[in-house]
Amino acid sequence: MHRVKTLIYNGLCTFEFGIATELFALPRPEFPAWYSFETAALEPGIQAMGGLQIHADDGLEALQSADTIILPGWRGPSETPPAPLLHALQEAHKNGTRLFSICSGVFVLAAAGLLNGKRATTHWRYTEILQTQFPEIKVQSDMLYVEDSNILTSAGSAAGIDAGLHLIRQDFGSAVANTVARRLVLPPHRDGGQAQYIPPMQPRSGPSIAALMEWARANLGHQLPLGVLAAQAGMSERTFQRRFKAETGMAPMAWLQRERLFHAQALLETTPAPLAEIAHVSGYESLDTFRIAFKRALDTSPAAYRARFNAGKPAS
Repeated sequence: MHRVKTLIYNGLCTFEFGIATELFALPRPEFPAWYSFETAALEPGIQAMGGLQIHADDGLEALQSADTIILPGWRGPSETPPAPLLHALQEAHKNGTRLFSICSGVFVLAAAGLLNGKRATTHWRYTEILQTQFPEIKVQSDMLYVEDSNILTSAGSAAGIDAGLHLIRQDFGSAVANTVARRLVLPPHRDGGQAQYIPPMQPRSGPSIAALMEWARANLGHQLPLGVLAAQAGMSERTFQRRFKAETGMAPMAWLQRERLFHAQALLETTPAPLAEIAHVSGYESLDTFRIAFKRALDTSPAAYRARFNAGKPAS
């Protein structure tokens, strides 16, 4: 059982902590395996924001037996985390523990020196502060979450949900992650590269981008060049690209490739279909193209992915 340990501290950010408990602590009997979840207190007598008192399962020593450590925010960019916490995180990371910060929790990882030379993100209000205080970090100022060397950092609070679902997808596959998302009444996936903030659009007439996206998902097995998508949306290519990016934070073709990949993942997990067939119905031009795209996105092969999240007989 994968052991998740979440840091709690005086002034604990309750929304970020709630994200951690909802995603990783909530019992999910519908799955044959799930996480174990414990809290690790930085100090005694935890008083969270909003006047809540929290009884911890253990102290900082619990972090050394974790498979994943979650840092649900921090007291602020200007407050240096205490040395025992920094040392505990350094030791855990050295031993291969995965680290996951939500919002301002990145400042704890930064203070521990664990992000030097790595990519990381945080809430857009804090990105300049993070870069100024820790110039060795490659701060990604407009991303929902960033993963680098077994460390996952996420942007503003709600982006922690997206990042947490990303971890669940890594650990248990897309079918399980999508089920968790549905229980939370959330979209199944927002890519880490999506913009943190998308300006609201003015009311308009004509086919919606959402309708176009549903149509594209239903037609992934066909070649869908930009001109076809734009025509389906009833727009010129230039207008379509601008509108799509404004509403989703992604370029249309990048979104389409992501949807092809999600469809292929689901088929690999839930069917014994041959890889060539999965490549075809997901819209890839050839099996080789599918394998290259899959490896680039997930750093594994379709066959290895199926073996890990096997719901059918592996096929070549």
